[in-house]
Amino acid sequence: MPKKSIPLELIDLNGNGFHALVNVTVFNKTFKLVLDTGASKTAFDKTLLLEQIHEKELINSGHLTTGLGTNNMESFMTTITDFYIGKFHIPEIEVAVLDLSAINIAYEKLAVGPVLGVLGGDVLVEFRAVIDYEKGKLSLKSE
Repeated sequence: MPKKSIPLELIDLNGNGFHALVNVTVFNKTFKLVLDTGASKTAFDKTLLLEQIHEKELINSGHLTTGLGTNNMESFMTTITDFYIGKFHIPEIEVAVLDLSAINIAYEKLAVGPVLGVLGGDVLVEFRAVIDYEKGKLSLKSE
């Protein structure tokens, strides 16, 4: 698969830095994910995800997640099919499922609206991500 270039939306956090958002399509709907190079795994918000799938599709990971201001957040896993980052297609991906409500409260205050979650290092490494902040683009490629 050739390299695909995906537009990034840079959000100014009121003088406290920036977040890069990327549009994704899953369940035939468009959502935003935060591009998070510090996240080891792509993660979706449990509340938003349960609007799309049944809770029985979640598998308890059996461990607590650290980061996001806590070290005792229960985490789940699920497999997502037909996941698109822009026009870059990933046929199947396993994602973590966490309570990301605190992040979404912060984004609502910035008038960005809810985000489905974070695009983490698992995807960024596997698909050899190149982030170009000057051009506002994320490039991904697969073999």
